[in-house]
Amino acid sequence: MMIRESQRQMDDARFRQVVPAGDYFIHRIKAGETFRILDLEGNQAADTLFFNADEPAERYSFMDTTREQGNVYLSAGTVLMSNRGNPLLEIVADTCGRHDTLGGACASESNTVRYALDKRCMHSCRDSWMLAINRHDEFGLAKQDITHNINFFMNVPVTASGGLTFEDGISGAGKYVELEAKMDVTVLISNCPQLNNPCNGYNPTPIEVAIWSA
Repeated sequence: MMIRESQRQMDDARFRQVVPAGDYFIHRIKAGETFRILDLEGNQAADTLFFNADEPAERYSFMDTTREQGNVYLSAGTVLMSNRGNPLLEIVADTCGRHDTLGGACASESNTVRYALDKRCMHSCRDSWMLAINRHDEFGLAKQDITHNINFFMNVPVTASGGLTFEDGISGAGKYVELEAKMDVTVLISNCPQLNNPCNGYNPTPIEVAIWSA
């Protein structure tokens, strides 16, 4: 785990927005700007997608990112790579210490397979993403663009046999992750509504996002 605190103050941010539990956030971040996701109450998961803002076919790739850094977890110093091998953002500060990019996002299908048939209609991260891109066509995103994501603040240990488990979060109230954009990017977040595993402490809570100018 790599803990690195930021010197930036929330009051100096050019943009701030609280994202309620289960809601989405979509925004453009300019190259050189710094973007923070703040876990307001602790143990919340923020399922996040990043795209080249001018050409959304270029997007975050967990395969390229984990290969380049030689680590399946993301933390301070991690450069988020695109599917074309270009740096999208760099994690420049992190008070949580480790973030997941293997576990994927909840969807009606996975809720059914993992839990029970009656969980199929529960709200999911994929639902939030689809709602966002349908309400905001100005970002040029479509269903096929929903691919690899990062689960900021989520604790998904890799077992000795190579499997994944969903465990209690390692985040806490007031912890954050901060990223510097290396190109103009679109960020799409689902503030996860999951109630079936410990990623949200079985109680989804708000996050706050902030952006500082270059």
